[in-house]
Amino acid sequence: MSDFTFVDLFAGIGGFRLGLSSAGGKAVFTNEWDRHAVDTYRAWFGDENISSADIRHLDPHTEIPDHDVLSAGFPCQPFSIAGVSKKNSLGRPHGFRDLQQGNLFFAVCDIISAKKPKVVFLENVKNLIGHDKGKTWAVITESLDLLGYEVRFQVINAASWVPQNRRRVFIVAFNKEYFDLETIELFSFPREKPRKRKLSSILSKTPPDKKYMLTDNLWKYLQQYAAGHKAKGNGFGFKLYGPDDTAGTLSARYYKDGAEILIKQPGWKNPRRLTPAEAAKLMGFNSKLAKTHGHKRGFPQVVSDMQAYKQFGNSVCPLVVAEIASEIARALSSQAANKKTRNIYEKRRAS
Repeated sequence: MSDFTFVDLFAGIGGFRLGLSSAGGKAVFTNEWDRHAVDTYRAWFGDENISSADIRHLDPHTEIPDHDVLSAGFPCQPFSIAGVSKKNSLGRPHGFRDLQQGNLFFAVCDIISAKKPKVVFLENVKNLIGHDKGKTWAVITESLDLLGYEVRFQVINAASWVPQNRRRVFIVAFNKEYFDLETIELFSFPREKPRKRKLSSILSKTPPDKKYMLTDNLWKYLQQYAAGHKAKGNGFGFKLYGPDDTAGTLSARYYKDGAEILIKQPGWKNPRRLTPAEAAKLMGFNSKLAKTHGHKRGFPQVVSDMQAYKQFGNSVCPLVVAEIASEIARALSSQAANKKTRNIYEKRRAS
């Protein structure tokens, strides 16, 4: 029997599911609209009951089961630095004014209002906090407060767990009808370690296929592009890394040219991209994690390289989620001992 149940919204390839499952959670509902991500999710978890409906059109009362924890890595592009810059250059709205993605947070709020989960567990880019001069962040925290939740948040760099500087804001909100303030105050986010991981821990020990090497034309273009921006005083351009380095952030656009994380190649004039298998490990989807969750074949690639890069770039690091989830599980376990609070909560939830 699991310790708690959870729903996996904007599930991607299952970063939240792996982390929450490691803390004793059981997934009772999954929603992901991207069909390629669904292919990967099904291959990894054997879950055929994945909802691919537009989350804004779901009826939370009838289509989503009761659950203890609601997890969601709602789309971050409307709030990310890169996403905002791109939309500004195209004259398009961003943040909550982005009608396609920015308002999906309110769909999550509708589900929270209907199901009253004990804990809400969210993740997004760190730029969410300062977006639109803090107005976006104020809407998010005030919305959760109005729904009856005590909000805790922390920006965490995944470099303590994987060789990648990946800073994301994690939000954990506690239902105040269920939790005592004392239990909430005991909750803490994991501490980052002083030493960062090195790329040598995930790079292939054998030379990868030559298709991952940059062609002469692409390498020439990237160098010229970087030189042009440098002359204008901009910092845009490719990034080169060696085995003793910690990489920058892997993004969903990595499939285009790999410029954000290029690996130096001794004896070769051109660098190379990460392979999809290396990108998986860079995000924390490693063999140790696979074995822990009974994935005997590891995390097989069942989509094209382009889709694999996009999926890893959009994913949450499951190793970070797992540490936060263990604290959530502890809080749930501690509060469950208070039968009076639990009974009051269940009666209000049922009404």
